[in-house]
Amino acid sequence: MKTLDLTGRTAIVTGGAGQLGRAMCRGLADCGANVVICYHSQATFAEDLRGELEEKYGVRAMAVKADITDADSIAAMKKQVNGTLGYVDILVNNAVIAHEWKKILEQDVKSYESQFRSGVLQAVLMAQAFAPDMIERGHGRIIGINTECAMQMLPYQSAYVSGKRGMDGIYKILAKEIGMHGITVNEVAPGWTVSDNCRDYDGTEANLKQDFPYISTVPLHRRGSDEEVADAVCFLASEHASFISGLYLPVCGGNVMPCI
Repeated sequence: MKTLDLTGRTAIVTGGAGQLGRAMCRGLADCGANVVICYHSQATFAEDLRGELEEKYGVRAMAVKADITDADSIAAMKKQVNGTLGYVDILVNNAVIAHEWKKILEQDVKSYESQFRSGVLQAVLMAQAFAPDMIERGHGRIIGINTECAMQMLPYQSAYVSGKRGMDGIYKILAKEIGMHGITVNEVAPGWTVSDNCRDYDGTEANLKQDFPYISTVPLHRRGSDEEVADAVCFLASEHASFISGLYLPVCGGNVMPCI
């Protein structure tokens, strides 16, 4: 039986020092991949994580600051990564720009611009930077982190959803444009996920009341964990998923279900 063995591969995770990004970096390292932690402002988290990955999993890791909406910054990151770890095999586009959640009639236009930059522009610029090497080598995995919100279309989510649905279009087309080169392009779409910022919740008191309106809509009747999201990323990065491309994979306990 095949295992999720990524030994010898190199992965970049944008937003790698963030809540979900840390779990993805750990998961990829646990499968044997060398990991690039791409961060924008969380230098301390990134450097601490780099040390953890090397010590705990015995892989090579590096923390690199970059602006994933700027082509020159991405090019500088690529040069640094190639010079230290070599070619990138696995690209995980996870970074997102924070914004306020408001009704459309009240939403600042800048929020739509920021979500376009972190959703659509990140997908385009990172592909333009790293996919050519994948094409040359005849192998690659590109994984975008989407959201269940892109299917829910709920109030207050218009800026976020517009960026994520635009991102979905880029990945679907990219999968068709570069698939013949042995490159898969997929998306993982988490629901409301338990991560480091809420792992110590006391589920018997106030936090259960906070969670219940959400988990009552989830068929599995709980929130997922960051490790479960990371598991999906590692699967799509592995040879188990060698014939899967163009996928939007919800990791949300069935809260949204893509239909044929």
